[in-house]
Amino acid sequence: MSEVLIYLTRHGKTMLNHLERIQGWSDSPLTAEGAEVARQLGRGLRDTSFAAVYTSDRGRTVETANLVLEESGQTALPITQLYDLREYGFGKYESDFNLNVLELVAKENGFATLEELHAAENTVDRHYIIDTVARLDETGMAEDRLTFQTRIKRGLVTICEEVLAQGGGNVLAIAHGMVIHNLLLLLDSTKATHGIDNASVSKIVYRDGTFFVESVNDTSYIEAGSKITV
Repeated sequence: MSEVLIYLTRHGKTMLNHLERIQGWSDSPLTAEGAEVARQLGRGLRDTSFAAVYTSDRGRTVETANLVLEESGQTALPITQLYDLREYGFGKYESDFNLNVLELVAKENGFATLEELHAAENTVDRHYIIDTVARLDETGMAEDRLTFQTRIKRGLVTICEEVLAQGGGNVLAIAHGMVIHNLLLLLDSTKATHGIDNASVSKIVYRDGTFFVESVNDTSYIEAGSKITV
């Protein structure tokens, strides 16, 4: 039986990442560092042949994918952009400073300081950021948890069904930190981590209609690629 192995990858570091600002539906280009890490990932993936490539419809994921494909020697592969892989929509908090939003989230959840919230991260509901942002945004533009998670799961299923129809294989899917984290929570919460590194790979297998999380936040391809100079 054919299967799909998704290399679910976070985009490279961007300008807004560097400035420590919220970046959901808003977008910014990769920094020089972010572009170089994407190139290293591509070199580390030279021995991996992809059947298809998907990204979100945000420029940072497309830019990352192009660099990975260039360095891995697979530029002939077309890139399919999916709205469903787009990052969580923060509504009125888009492009605000991360610290400002996290402090609001901490206060709303009964913590006096951000440090107290971080110390309790293993005991609070792991959806607290999404739930709190959606509740506080009176404009209604921020996504609620159900809307967000339904969207990203639909995107994952779309990828798998399309690739299976072509015989299966490896898929490079460039997405976003909260997208990857929440997909892991949905598929296997025991393997979900709070942090997803830029250009890290989390592998998800789709077989017989079931998802299996094979690995999470793997940076070994970046490390391998950093040792390849040509």
